[in-house]
Amino acid sequence: MPLMSNKSCSQHVAVLVFPFASHPSPLLLFVRMISAVAPDVKFSFFSLAKSNSSLFTKCNIKGFDNIKPYDVWDGLPESYVFSGNPLEPIDFFLKAAPGSFKKGIAEAEAEIGHKVGCLISDAFLWFACDMAEEMQIPWVPFWTSGQRPLFIHVANDVIKEKLGASGDKDQTLEFLPGFSAFLASDLPGGITTENLGSPIAVMMHKMGLKLPKATAVAINSFQDLDLEVAFELKKKFHKFLHVGPLTLTPPLPPKISEDNGCLEWLGNHKPASVAYISFGSVAALPPHELAALAEALEEGGFPFIWSFRGNEKDFPEGFLERTKQNGNGKVVPWASQTQILNNACLGVFVTHCGWNSILESITGGVPMICRPFKADQPLNMRTLEAVWKIGVGVEGGVVTKSGAMKALQLCLSSKEGKEMRERISVFKEFAEEAVKSYGRTTEDLNALVNEIICRPSKPKWLEWAEGLRSWGGFWQPAV
Repeated sequence: MPLMSNKSCSQHVAVLVFPFASHPSPLLLFVRMISAVAPDVKFSFFSLAKSNSSLFTKCNIKGFDNIKPYDVWDGLPESYVFSGNPLEPIDFFLKAAPGSFKKGIAEAEAEIGHKVGCLISDAFLWFACDMAEEMQIPWVPFWTSGQRPLFIHVANDVIKEKLGASGDKDQTLEFLPGFSAFLASDLPGGITTENLGSPIAVMMHKMGLKLPKATAVAINSFQDLDLEVAFELKKKFHKFLHVGPLTLTPPLPPKISEDNGCLEWLGNHKPASVAYISFGSVAALPPHELAALAEALEEGGFPFIWSFRGNEKDFPEGFLERTKQNGNGKVVPWASQTQILNNACLGVFVTHCGWNSILESITGGVPMICRPFKADQPLNMRTLEAVWKIGVGVEGGVVTKSGAMKALQLCLSSKEGKEMRERISVFKEFAEEAVKSYGRTTEDLNALVNEIICRPSKPKWLEWAEGLRSWGGFWQPAV
């Protein structure tokens, strides 16, 4: 995908990271993409030490020449002992983050010798809006998920007003454009009456109020994936820029040679016949659901690759040995997901409906079986099933043996499954078109680099005149 910057640019950009779950990686991919076409720009990447260590010490370090990581404080007291509540570290971090980021920016400015001229942040970090206003520089929040979850959070107050305090999970969202097929039960927690006071709910509500003030909002998606909602979001933001799918934009990560033998194993199977199973780096099936899925795979004779990080004792007794011996199954601790999903033998992806996984499945042309857990995942599942019709949810929202067999048969050996594959192949083409030289993603990336990050500085006389006007001095513009 050819991108061009039409001017030399010695800008210094600060990048503020939400260092939890899968957020840091796509933000770094986004920054690397910008840095590749704006090599004179210096990027200071602020995150927790553990996150930075993981991102910047992997085998592929090319593309980091003008990106420097800086560690910020996690906000945890010296005597802190983890209570088991996963929201607790997030709460501590968010309380300390504004001060920690300001301190880090000051250190980076002193080291580089150049003031920060633009602020890029994870969209979750709503307070970056206030920091940018104070610094009088552009703010570009980056949204790591899809168009529909973003629209929901921007429309948070409208939804609360319409749904009220009834808590009726079966109430439709038809009052929102493009959401007639959705129910209140599809909404992320904290939107209506559930967990309104949690750190995440408070953060997301504040984010929804601040995003319309941003210079531009960038999203890891492509416009043609969800045109109706994309156009609605364009009405709400100063600029709404589609910069994805990041997995198709340069600099592309190198192909990983070590894949636990998965690609060789796939070569022994028929096209579109294999199920790939992965629930991301955080989510995990409860033991009874895991056993049910394993029983469905074995009894139905469905070939599968399962990327599994849990306890193998949770599998039914003898399952691993039997499926390995008959060549029908391969369970590995890690797999190169993008390479597997782009293999012609893949027929379906059993997923938690995280956004990165959805984009990788779309660009691989593989329909999905969805078992969502939290956050935007139920909303994503409904989108796949009811709007795009390229996936199906597990029956009742919980994996059972009969439900899993039904979903696998539907996707791998029915007319409906073939139609899903045809529809997702169209989305795959849209994604590939978006990143070409004339595509919308390329246009939006060039606009971001040339009009915001490397924007022309104001002439001194204009800064002087604007200063007088804001001060209330003698000069006023003609009416």
